[in-house]
Amino acid sequence: MLLQEIIQKKKDGLSLSDSEIQYYIEGISNQSVSASNIAAFCIAVMFKGMSMEETFSLTDHMVKSGDKLNWDDLNGPVVDKHSTGGVGDKVSIMLAPIVASCGIYNPMISGHSLGHTGGTLDKLESIPGYNTAPDNSLFRHTVKNVGCAIIGQTSSLAPVDKVIYGVRDVTATIKSIPLITASILSKKLAAGLDGLVMDIKTGNGAFADNLDFARNMANCIIEVAKQFGINTSAIITDMNQPLGGTVGNTLEIIEVIDYLKCVQREPRLHEVVLKLAAEMLAIAGLVDSNDDGFQKAKEALDSGKAAETFEKMIFQLGGPNNILENTDSHFESASVVKPIQALQSGFISQINTRAVGLTVVELGGGRKKVNNSIDHSVGLSHVLGLGTKVDIGQPLAIVHAQNEDQANNAIQQIQNSFILSEIKAKSNPVIIEHLN
Repeated sequence: MLLQEIIQKKKDGLSLSDSEIQYYIEGISNQSVSASNIAAFCIAVMFKGMSMEETFSLTDHMVKSGDKLNWDDLNGPVVDKHSTGGVGDKVSIMLAPIVASCGIYNPMISGHSLGHTGGTLDKLESIPGYNTAPDNSLFRHTVKNVGCAIIGQTSSLAPVDKVIYGVRDVTATIKSIPLITASILSKKLAAGLDGLVMDIKTGNGAFADNLDFARNMANCIIEVAKQFGINTSAIITDMNQPLGGTVGNTLEIIEVIDYLKCVQREPRLHEVVLKLAAEMLAIAGLVDSNDDGFQKAKEALDSGKAAETFEKMIFQLGGPNNILENTDSHFESASVVKPIQALQSGFISQINTRAVGLTVVELGGGRKKVNNSIDHSVGLSHVLGLGTKVDIGQPLAIVHAQNEDQANNAIQQIQNSFILSEIKAKSNPVIIEHLN
C-alpha cells in the first residue's frame, strides 16, 4: 500500500477503505508518514470531505493509536462537555465543578489556544502551580475524589491527534468537519466517557461562522459518537460577541472565580453554563428533565458547593489551597491598564469578535506559533456587549498590556472592532438550537 495513492484517491473524491485509513494512522504512529504527507491528506479531506463511514474509521483508528481510560471503579456516570472554541469562552472551567457537585464524574481533556480563540489550558496555567499534565495516578485520584479534573491531552491518549492537530493549525485545514469530528471524539472516546455534550459555537467569533456549518458539524459529531455507543447531544450557541466580560487568561480565571462565588454573573455566560450543566445531568441520567437539571445545577452554584469543588480541584492539581480568598493576590497583573474609550455615542450594534480575539493574541495572550509562550496577565476586561448604550468617551473595555505601545495598538483595534448606531438592534439569543 502506498500513502501517495491513498492521498490521490481522496483528492479524486473517492472513499477510502478502513484498511487505507488504518495504514495512514499507523504510519503517523511509527513516523513513516511525514508532516507534508499529513498536510496533503488533510487538504484533500478539507476539499473532498469524508463519508460518515470514513469519519468513523478515522476516529476509531485515532483512538486505537493510544490508551483508553477505564473508570469502572467510579460509582457514577462519566460525562464531559466540549466546546468548538470561542472568544472569552471560559465555560468549561465553571461547568466542571458544577456538574461534579451534582454527581457527575468529569475527566475533561482540554486544549491550548488555537488561532483567535482562547485555550482552557492557557487559562488554567495562569494559576500558580496548576499542573495541566499530571501523571495518570494523580489525574484518576483527582477525578475520583473531587469529581472533576481539567487537564491537557496526555501522550498516551489519541497521540496521533496531537500530531495531526499541529499540522492542521498551520495548513488552514481547521474547518473540516470530518477532521474536527475525529479530533474531538478520538480524545473524548479515549477518556472513557459514558456521555458527551457539545457546545457548538457559531458567529463571527467562531470557526463555524454560519449556522449551516455549525448544524452539520453537530450532526456529524452526534452520529459518529453514537456509533461508538456514547450518548451525545449538542447545543449551538452564539459567538457574535465575546462570552462574558473578559478575554485573556488570568482575567478569565478571575471572572470564573467571581462567578462561582456569586460576586458577578454576566447573563449570557450564565445562561450557557446552566444550559450545558442541565444537558449533562440529563445525559447522565441524574435528572428526569432539563428543567430539573437546571435547578440542580443552580442549587450547586448558589450554595457555594461548586466553588468549593473548584478550589479542591485546583489544590489537588498543584494550585493554591485558598484560591477563593484574596483572589487577585494569586495572580500577576499587567503593567499597563487603560480604558478603551468609545469614539462616538450610540448603541453597540456589531462586534468583530474574531478581531477582539486576535487583539489579545497580539498582546501576547495567545499563540502565533505552536511553540510561542503566553503572557497570562494581558487581555481585556469590562468588555461591553451588543445592545449596550454608550456615551462618547465611555469605556468599551479596559485593556491590560505590558507597555504603552501594546496598549495603544489594542485600543485602536478594539475601537475599530465595535460598531455603534443610533438605533438599538435586536440581539441574538445566546442559545440557538438543541440537537440530539
